[in-house]
Amino acid sequence: MTFQLVSAVAVFVSFFAPLVVSQVDDESKGMPLVFRDDFEKGRDKWETTDDVSWYLHEEAGNKSFGLNKRISDYQPKVRSPHNIALIKNLQLSDFVLTFKARSTKDTGGHRDCCAFFCHQDPQHFYYVHLGAKPDPASGQIMIVNAEPRRPLTENKKEVAWDDNWHTVKVVRDSKLGTIEVFFDDMTKPHLIATDNTFGKGRIGIGSFDDMNDFDDVRLFGK
Repeated sequence: MTFQLVSAVAVFVSFFAPLVVSQVDDESKGMPLVFRDDFEKGRDKWETTDDVSWYLHEEAGNKSFGLNKRISDYQPKVRSPHNIALIKNLQLSDFVLTFKARSTKDTGGHRDCCAFFCHQDPQHFYYVHLGAKPDPASGQIMIVNAEPRRPLTENKKEVAWDDNWHTVKVVRDSKLGTIEVFFDDMTKPHLIATDNTFGKGRIGIGSFDDMNDFDDVRLFGK
């Protein structure tokens, strides 16, 4: 390798490497990748509230994990989502969760997908309800604490659901108590809340009572 080529490589690395590190740190908040799943090898990494409501969907050679009916046989003791899939054997306090979601049935104003986090048990957890049109039961960050779910936010922004894939990101900082939720735009939160009720817990995906496909789940955390 010539001196000129070595110099060029050194300049390239010194210029672009910090940018790459910065992008990774911004995405992961400096936390390691602890889980990923594209469902190409199945659904064994997930525990659902009702196995028969979930299926592996294949389209154009790509597999995703989704719901095949709106309301499953799982009936929670307090008013809360019916369709939950939790990652097995993993609990986190701080994390960045990203995934792709596609709504597969237009049910109107409450057309949604959900992400679950700090899940302690079936009656104690947070979730984000990304409903099409917000109201106190839709389009909010929610808490379930041994009573029917209630909102932690007063969001007025709609979610532009259609039949295409969208990107969701959830960021939890347990020291600050913050919860940030992003939809498609990964630079500006769609929802923000602060609450310290729950600490370390399980993380998952699903819906209140709608139908979605999920893919490309990645989880950074500690």
